[in-house]
Formats: sequence, structure tokens, C-alpha cells
Amino acid sequence: MNFVITVFYDWSRTVAGWFSWAAPLAARLVVGWVFLWTGWGKLQALPRMVENFRGWGIPFPEITTPFVSGMEFVGGLLLLVGLLTRFVSVPMMIVMLVAILSAKWGQVDSLETLLGFEEVSYFVMFAWLGIAGPGPVSLDHLVLRAFRPARPASD
Repeated sequence: MNFVITVFYDWSRTVAGWFSWAAPLAARLVVGWVFLWTGWGKLQALPRMVENFRGWGIPFPEITTPFVSGMEFVGGLLLLVGLLTRFVSVPMMIVMLVAILSAKWGQVDSLETLLGFEEVSYFVMFAWLGIAGPGPVSLDHLVLRAFRPARPASD
């Protein structure tokens, strides 16, 4: 039994520890890339997006559309490089929550349907990045090391 514990728990935990930098980097790259380009696309088609926001019942679409589009673009860019990751994750979570409630809520007929929306997956990734941080392969990590050299940077 000790062999099983060693192989399936201790060894796998040790190997995973060698790659702990990869998960936050991968999550940041995926959501950063997606939102950089969706935000850019919305910024390039603002009049159409204002009408979409109006149709979804989002209040003040003339104000919220450029704000959300800019947040997605700038937030995606910041996530790609890992700068202000925890700060940016919160408004991105709010954007996903509003997207679910305004554009997708009418389609929800079960928990399976709700959890199947890509917006829910993005919400979870933003929440994880907000809690776990950007990881060591990020500008946040470099900033913390530069301005707090006396103590280790906790990403």
C-alpha cells in the first residue's frame, strides 16, 4: 500500500510541482488571447455592438458597450503579459456574469446547460487567476521581486 501512495500521490505531486508555473501561464494566455481579440472586434464594430447590448437589455448601452469592449481588450492584453492579473480578473468576472445573465439566461433549462456556456468556463478561469495569481512567468512576479526584494514574491 505504501508503494501505491508513493507512486500515485507523492510522485505525481512532485512531478506536478515542477510544472506549477505552467497552469497559470496557460490560463492567462488562453483567456488573454480570447479577450484581447473579442474586445478588439467589439471596438471595431461599436454601433452594431451597442444595438446588441440594447437588445440584451443592458442598461446605458452607449456607455457600457465601449467600456466593456475596452475592458475586454485591455484586460486581455494585461492578462497575456501577466500584469495586474488579480485586479483585472474581477471586472472580467463581472463582464462574464453580466453576459450570462443578459444574453444567455433565457437559454438555461438545466444546470448542465448553464455549466456548458463558455462564459462560465471563463468566469471560473478568471476566479482562479484572481485567487491563485499570475504565476512566476508574469510581469506581476517581476514587479513584486523588484519592489519587494526582502521577501519572496507570492504570486
